[in-house]
Order: sequence, then structure tokens, then C-alpha cells
Amino acid sequence: MKNIINKTLRYTLMGVFSAMMITSCSIDEVVDPNGPSVGGVLTNASKAQLNELAIGVESTLRNGLGVEVTASGTMARELYLFDADPRNTGDLLGKNGIALDNNSFYSTSQWNGSYRAIKNANLLIEAANNTSAINEEELSGYLGYAKTMIGYELIQILKSYGVARVDVADANNLGPILNINETLARVRTMLDEANVNLNNAGAAFEFPLSSGFSNFDTPSTFIEFNRSIAAIAAVYEGNGTAALTALTDSFFGLTVGLTVGPKHVFGLGGGDQSNPVFRIPSISASEPNNGDQIIVHNSWINDAEVGDTRVTSKTAVRPTPSSQDDLNGTNETRLYASNVTPIDIVRNEELILIYAEASILAGNLQDAENALNVIRNAASLPNYSGNQTVDELTTELLNQRRYSLWAENHRMFDLRRYDLSNTLPIDRAGDQVFNVFPVPLAEEN
Repeated sequence: MKNIINKTLRYTLMGVFSAMMITSCSIDEVVDPNGPSVGGVLTNASKAQLNELAIGVESTLRNGLGVEVTASGTMARELYLFDADPRNTGDLLGKNGIALDNNSFYSTSQWNGSYRAIKNANLLIEAANNTSAINEEELSGYLGYAKTMIGYELIQILKSYGVARVDVADANNLGPILNINETLARVRTMLDEANVNLNNAGAAFEFPLSSGFSNFDTPSTFIEFNRSIAAIAAVYEGNGTAALTALTDSFFGLTVGLTVGPKHVFGLGGGDQSNPVFRIPSISASEPNNGDQIIVHNSWINDAEVGDTRVTSKTAVRPTPSSQDDLNGTNETRLYASNVTPIDIVRNEELILIYAEASILAGNLQDAENALNVIRNAASLPNYSGNQTVDELTTELLNQRRYSLWAENHRMFDLRRYDLSNTLPIDRAGDQVFNVFPVPLAEEN
């Protein structure tokens, strides 16, 4: 972790000062103009420097996203990644008794990426608290934004690893790795603190956000994002009542469009990055994509209800089935239209499912059924016809999450938290089911 943090410091500061040199004639309080130091930002930073740190937080929120989705999706039998790396069809499926490697890309990529974003947010918090360039209202905006982003990233880490290290602001005094319940309690407290900050942040942020946060780029509208993440954390903790309370101040709505919500945005310019989950589609039988492919797990196709439009909107039948390493599939991804298509951070479709789950936890079964019918109807399916019991509605909830949130790093965690990982199919003799990434080796040293 210390190495990750030190690299993050270096890369963040290089980006901050490079941008400042381009956009300003002078930089206040640069300790060493030939090699900007941490002290140059963390002591009496200018607004422009704080804003560069804020931009860096959003940018690094995308780090590790591709591996996060494809590796967890493989382990959850949502998809296969057919490419040149045999670990994608070997390690992740436990081929021939293989154990997961705690020093491989699937262990380190998301962990490193998420903690870069968290460290950037911690840098922003420290810098904002140690400057005279902003007033109390502006400080509240920076703090509310940074704490919300940290809370979001810690939840992503929990979904993949089952544990997280919360206290990482001081690289020389890292806190312990905490279990899921300890982490969620800390996350919920942090998000509530951020909510207070945002309520004291005035009408506008001092820093810009990307187009991915359109309609969520002021303190009052960013609160709706904060409360959405708070609701998710509460549901994951098993507290349906708290989740329902948080949702009342979020952008959730049963009649709101399913795609509403903040997004990761991508670009092809220098210093930017493309959508890491997009794959070039096959054109025809004579022009199939036989290179780097995301192939849909056959069970996701076969288990779908007849007429479910999520199957045809998220995937397409290949001109010819694809196979690799004794695995095969008939469909390939169509989840994203291009290499710059945004990826949802959280959208109303997920919040409707969170509302349904929270309602089940709180004993409001009719509310849960109503919410599930919104999701079903949007996928051209008829209303739910099962019994209105906790067990049957939970089964329906998990099935709707399976199809609405396919290949978005949810399925592995859903199965793990409901103790259903053993229901996954075994693709080849000798394969195993894993439901959590190993914490990177560097974290143990």
C-alpha cells in the first residue's frame, strides 16, 4: 500500500503542476519548481491546485474498472474473456485446481486503481484543510465531494475483495484491513459526514466536474449521488430502513428514467482513457471478432425469461459460436456501443433494485413487488406472478439484478452476500468457484 500511495503522490502532483504551468502565469508556494513536492500542494494550496486535485479524483475513479468487471464477471459465470492471457480462462475459473494468485493482475489492478482514487481524495482533504485560499463554505464543498468519492470506492473494493483498508491518508501509519461490517460502518459514517459538508457548501462547487456528472455538479445535486451511495451501503449492511431513508434524498424514483445517474466518461485524447469494457463487435460470418472478446456465459442466455429485452440489448448472437480453452459461448457483448461510451457509476435502475431490496429487508413486501414490476416491465416482461414472501421476492430480486446489472461487478458480490456462490455452474471438470479476489501480496508485507 505504501508503494501505491507514493506513486499516487508523484503522479498526482506531476499532473497538478503540469496543468498549473499551462493555465497560469505563476504558481503560489511551489517548494521546488523543478520537482514539485507534496508540501507544495498540502500547505497553502491555491484554488487552482485544489481544483486539479478534485479533477484527479474523478479521473482516477475509472482506474482498474476493466479488470474489475471482467475478472469478477468470469468468476460469477457471467462471461468469459477470450484473449491472449490464459489466466482469464484458467486462474479465474480454478482450472485443474489452480488457486488464485495474490500477485496477479486480477488481484492488484482494482485494488491499486481504487486506492489511487482514494489517496487523491485524501490529498484533496488535507490540502483543503491547510490553505487560506478558500472560505468555510468552499471548504465544505471540497470535503463533501472527496469523502463521498472515498465512500464509493471503498464499497467497490468490498464488493470485489470482501475487506478494505479504510485509514490510508498517512502512508507511514496505515490502518488495519477491516472486514465488511467494520468497513461499511465506517463508510456510512463518512457518507453522512459528507452529506453535512455538502449541505453547508453553498450553491456551487469551486471545482469543475466532467459531463458525466451533469445534473449532479452542484452541492445540492451531488447530495443526491451521496445519498444514493449511502442507501447502497445501508442495504449491504442489511439495514433496509436506513436505506429507504437515504433514498428519499437521492435521485431514485419509480417513474424516473432507468438510465439517470452520474457516469464515468471516456475519451481518446492525450492523458485520457477509453472505455475498458467495450469490445469490437463481429460484423458477419466472414468478419467475426476472433481477437479480444467478451463472450456471454451460456447460462445467462439460457436462464433468461422469454422476451427479456435485456438479453438482446446487452448481447448479440455471434456469426459462429466462439470457443477457447474448452469453453464456449454463442453470444458476445453489446453492452457499450463504442470505446468512448460512458459507464454508469450508479443509475436509477440500480436504485430501484436497491429500493426493492430495502423494502424486503424492512418488511414492505408490496413496495418491493411494485419496484420489481417497474424493472420487469422495462424489460418487456409481465408483472411478477410469484408469492409475496420474503424468500420468493428475494429470489426474484436477485434474478432481476442478474439481468439489469450484467457485467457491472455486482453478481459475484450478490451471490456471496446471499451465500449462493455454490449454485454457480462448473464449466469444465476440475474447475472451482471463487467469489472474492485475494488481497494483493504487497498488502501483507
